[in-house]
Amino acid sequence: MWRIGATRDILVVTVAAIFVKPNIKKGQPITVVKSNGEREPFNVLKIENSLLNAGASPSSVQKIISVVQSELVDGMTTAEIYRHAFFLLHKMEKPSAVRYSMRRALSDLGPSGFPFEKFVAEIFKAQGYTIETDKMIKGYCAEHELDVIAYNDKKLIMTEVKFHNQNGIKTDLKVALYVKARFDDLRKMHFHYGGRDMLLSEGLLITNTKFTKSAISYAMCAGVGMIGWNYPSRGNLHDLIVQYKMHPITSLTTLSMSEKKYLIERGFVLCSTVMDKLDILDKSGFSQKRINAIIEEIRTL
Repeated sequence: MWRIGATRDILVVTVAAIFVKPNIKKGQPITVVKSNGEREPFNVLKIENSLLNAGASPSSVQKIISVVQSELVDGMTTAEIYRHAFFLLHKMEKPSAVRYSMRRALSDLGPSGFPFEKFVAEIFKAQGYTIETDKMIKGYCAEHELDVIAYNDKKLIMTEVKFHNQNGIKTDLKVALYVKARFDDLRKMHFHYGGRDMLLSEGLLITNTKFTKSAISYAMCAGVGMIGWNYPSRGNLHDLIVQYKMHPITSLTTLSMSEKKYLIERGFVLCSTVMDKLDILDKSGFSQKRINAIIEEIRTL
């Protein structure tokens, strides 16, 4: 079976013995348990696509798939499969392994949603916007607490940020409904940003996880702007991270979870921010050897 241990908070999966598989009728598909508890037939294409999207070479992908399939057990969790695939990929291609773990790295920014809000603000900054966060804004009928406000000389974007630290949770229809109502109220007002009067150009709902089908269907019908991990098909959260090199600090394997938490509490949510202020590592007691290893990993991204 797979034994899961921890070295500097990095999950390490080792093959300790040959799986003894339960009696499965010939031709019956092996089922896996998703993070929300639902069972579904194992689909090798999901692993293959996620590995390729992370930049893993086709040869490494095939080797990983071969090992995972040979040790698959009916009723295994998708989290177990992911951890084993990540361990194998980390041994073969470390930069690709970091990208492969990106979605879980975003979840690790929690448990509160504030670091993710800061992360979203940094994405807007990278696109040239001026940012304000956690503001109470007066609408036509009510006041609204906005997580991120982004503006330039042409656009004013107001954002509702929803963070989940469990990947199985999806942002659902009721969230899309109340966000639509909120932005409809704000569209009736004039605002003053950057020395000019502006109308709301766009209201966005941004989350680190996925949306339910009903939320997506409603958003497409009602014109709600939404950005999730894999929605829309282009310009989703994963695309933005890659395009603007917005790798969260939690994606680094050279840092322990306690070290990541320490840096997040001091406002560091991006790998690039650490590179810009390396003195934080020296002041925090990191050895030069550790600092060099962290720098090397960040540069590989």
